Amino acid sequence: MNPIRILFISIEGNTRSFVKNLTKYAVGMHDQDAHNPLIKSTEISEQTDFADETQPYFAFVPTYLDGGNGIDNGVKELMTNTLGEYIAYHKNASLCRGIIGSGNRNFNEQYCLTAKRYASQFNCPFLADYELRGTGRDVERIYQLLANS
Repeated sequence: MNPIRILFISIEGNTRSFVKNLTKYAVGMHDQDAHNPLIKSTEISEQTDFADETQPYFAFVPTYLDGGNGIDNGVKELMTNTLGEYIAYHKNASLCRGIIGSGNRNFNEQYCLTAKRYASQFNCPFLADYELRGTGRDVERIYQLLANS
């Protein structure tokens, strides 16, 4: 079985930590049953050379906003733009199978707003969310979702 491909951006380490936990969980699941896929992840940053993706992938993106509320007076995204530019590069968006968002629930309607905007922009589903670094339940839930997609 092919590994689940993940592209992600991590600003404060929360998304990186979640993907690391998800990868570790996938190894355990694969050890129990070889039909359970492993995870292959790639962190996208400002230092990343853009490339043409050749395999389907899922994108993980946190929300960081600077100005506007994202609803009725605009939005200015902050720090995650590189991932959006990478997805938009050449035909990369056509291979995106879904977006997983993270954020802080204290921000109400802005929670996971970047992921929802990416889903709309790149015409792919917003599949799931988790708060900050996520929980063990979030890891299990999202792994099952990705493995069955």
